[in-house]
Amino acid sequence: MCLGRYSRCLISRLQSLHLQKRQLCSTATHNGKPSQPSPPPIQVALTESAGRGVFATRRIGAGDLIHTAKPIITHPTLSTLNSVCYFCLRKITSSSQHFQHHNARFCSEVCKDNAKAFYDVERRADWSAFNDYCRSQGLKYPLLVKRLACMIISGAESADCIDILQPASLSPELILAMEEGFVMLRSAFKKAGIDDEQMKFLNKQWYTNVLAQIRINAFRIELAGGLYEDLLSSAAASIESEIVAVGNAIYMLPSFYNHDCDPNAHIMWIDNADARLMALRDVEEGEELRICYIDASMARDARQALLSQGFGFQCNCLRCSSGD
Repeated sequence: MCLGRYSRCLISRLQSLHLQKRQLCSTATHNGKPSQPSPPPIQVALTESAGRGVFATRRIGAGDLIHTAKPIITHPTLSTLNSVCYFCLRKITSSSQHFQHHNARFCSEVCKDNAKAFYDVERRADWSAFNDYCRSQGLKYPLLVKRLACMIISGAESADCIDILQPASLSPELILAMEEGFVMLRSAFKKAGIDDEQMKFLNKQWYTNVLAQIRINAFRIELAGGLYEDLLSSAAASIESEIVAVGNAIYMLPSFYNHDCDPNAHIMWIDNADARLMALRDVEEGEELRICYIDASMARDARQALLSQGFGFQCNCLRCSSGD
């Protein structure tokens, strides 16, 4: 999902909501103490036409933080391998503190420890050929498959851990094109001394199925930067300049949000891959929460083409139906 682009209308809405929330912030206390956070006001249920969806269990106010979400899998883009944390994707500068572990950089000891779920396996293999293959073909999702495979081999995850996510529809030609990546992935593990028993899950069907799920559920991570209070000024500035994606990630709950070209919710990333979902307008109890998978500022025909080619559906939201 390409969800990192901010349209001008979205930024205007976010700025207005943020101003309102700051004005109300001082009233959100009780007896001088901050109010306690409540459980996320959402539930996953079946929709009439779009499979599963996320619904409000109570009224959610415009500008409210609905919930946060930590990724199941992350991976930096190949162009940012040396400039972001190899685990959480936080940007690392020449002046910022970081922790080097073999060929990977981490922003903290915590991230370095958490990365053991995959990195102790990953660093045993030579990934230069696999990375060159992804780079030359312009591929990013096989990198997430590689990381998931490392997590399974290490015992940190099960081979079916993302089976609940909806897969993309793959043409026979695309499935055939995936074979080269599968062969290279398995070969890298084999040369690293990973035995067949540890790799028994890693067959062509597993690789193809996981890649189909990742293709339609991966989020491109574009960091707004700064503290939450600085988010909107950073987002507004991004309109005038290209935001560079720092990596891609898979989440569980955010993957259940359906699309709308005039969404009532938005997903964002501030300084790492931890996602924040916030309401763009008042949402009533029982109403479905929807995000926009693409740049909402595009013209209708461009949106329709991108959603059809990238996600396999024709959008029938009110905005598209009205011709906007």
